[in-house]
Amino acid sequence: MERLQKVIAQAGIASRRKSEVLIAEGKVKVNGVVVTELGTKVSGSDRVEVEGVQISKEENVYYLLYKPRGIISTAHDEKGRKTVLDLIPHVEERIFPVGRLDYDTSGVIIMTNDGDFSYLMTHPKFEIRKKYVAKVKGIPMREDLKKLEHGIMLEDGRTAPAQLKMRTVDKKTNTALIEITIHEGKNRQVRRMFDAIGCPVDKLRRESFAILTTHGLNAGEFRELTKHEVKQLRVLAETGKIG
Repeated sequence: MERLQKVIAQAGIASRRKSEVLIAEGKVKVNGVVVTELGTKVSGSDRVEVEGVQISKEENVYYLLYKPRGIISTAHDEKGRKTVLDLIPHVEERIFPVGRLDYDTSGVIIMTNDGDFSYLMTHPKFEIRKKYVAKVKGIPMREDLKKLEHGIMLEDGRTAPAQLKMRTVDKKTNTALIEITIHEGKNRQVRRMFDAIGCPVDKLRRESFAILTTHGLNAGEFRELTKHEVKQLRVLAETGKIG
């Protein structure tokens, strides 16, 4: 017996968190009956439907995409804008992005149909590190960067400690290039962190996601993850060490 949201996630319908939302909204049926209780468990013989479609287990697939700016990090966009799915055509499996990158943010993003893997990669308790490079307006003082390193209060709570490194400073344009590594995924977190110290982000790129980088890819290009990379990422989430 498995929890319903886990079964839906394993079928590649959505991440585990999104699967919980679908259940709570009454969009899931088990053996013809709407189920809204998240603790519900089902067996392999139960018929599970999501929005009227019976689910089946797909083979898990994993892709690394170098997301360009101006692309939406969702499976579908109500406004008809281009999404990350448009950049990985001809994939039969129902893949979705692992976490999100802002419309104006470029860089590493994982695409998969494995909801459990997505959960391991995105839940803060697993502390998967993501490194960003931000071009900011203004040149922050060292004490301002220390505030970010120790954690800063935002409207949705205090951020976890971060790692920061000043890469370059351009006094003529009054801008700086700063490397920041975090393991959380609050909405527009990096931008809001720099806003909080009076240095708004002009450009932002996610340079790495744990062991993954955009090396060898141009913006808009993608590749499949190797089995070894997937194993390494799982081990990293579960043990905190590279397998």
